[in-house]
Amino acid sequence: MPQNRSFKPKRPIKKAAASSKSVEEIIRELKAAGQNANSNYRQLSLQIHGLICAKCGREFDEKTKSQLTVHHKDSNHDNNPPDGSNWENLCSYCHDDEHTRGLLGDYITGK
Repeated sequence: MPQNRSFKPKRPIKKAAASSKSVEEIIRELKAAGQNANSNYRQLSLQIHGLICAKCGREFDEKTKSQLTVHHKDSNHDNNPPDGSNWENLCSYCHDDEHTRGLLGDYITGK
């Protein structure tokens, strides 16, 4: 016998407090905070590890350093130790390769 299910919440939903900021202001602040956090560990990794891909050894200069990405070795983007032990600089090709290897392995083994 089918059960009667209700999709109504069991407790009342509280409404969010009204904000004096416009949506555009909130989005601008969030983008700025995200850029600062991301650029800090990227800049630090580039300083620590240099402008070289840790996998293929290709060297980069100031003009081409945008092609380098920071790879988190443990795949945890929140694990950003200041000594850079969880990072390696990879060119965009090696970074893509690093992330697709696991997908290919899972496909081959049927996981």
